[in-house]
Amino acid sequence: MEASEEQNYGVRKLEMSDKAKGFIELLQQLSVCDSVSDKEFQDRFRELTSLGDDHVIAVIEDHVSGKIIATGSVFIEKKFLRNCGKVGHIEDVVVDPSARGKQLGKKIISFLMDHARSMGCYKVILDCSVDNKLFYEKCGFRQKEIQMVRYFV
Repeated sequence: MEASEEQNYGVRKLEMSDKAKGFIELLQQLSVCDSVSDKEFQDRFRELTSLGDDHVIAVIEDHVSGKIIATGSVFIEKKFLRNCGKVGHIEDVVVDPSARGKQLGKKIISFLMDHARSMGCYKVILDCSVDNKLFYEKCGFRQKEIQMVRYFV
């Protein structure tokens, strides 16, 4: 990646104005994410912001197009195990197809991992599809056990 491209792809925390930059549409590429009104976005943004560093949503904005092209989040679980240790949970990592191949996913993961480490987490965990396993292994993760889910619909 050229130096000029590097400047166009800095990682930062989500801002209120990012809804207008395609943040919700980016999440819709990942999973079910119905339309979110401006008020709903503002309310959830304020709620998450009130958690401080315990819940961080990272984004990469393409300053040429003005669009959010990559995102991921980490929240910090406070435990009694491991001497009241902390675990980082990485969620909702997605890179727009037009921006893939530029190492943006790795930049998001690195930002989230650094944040979890700075918060004193002893580990970071995530769930991913089999298709994304190799990507996360390249980011330093390894498979451990299995994932289970039960949806409340």
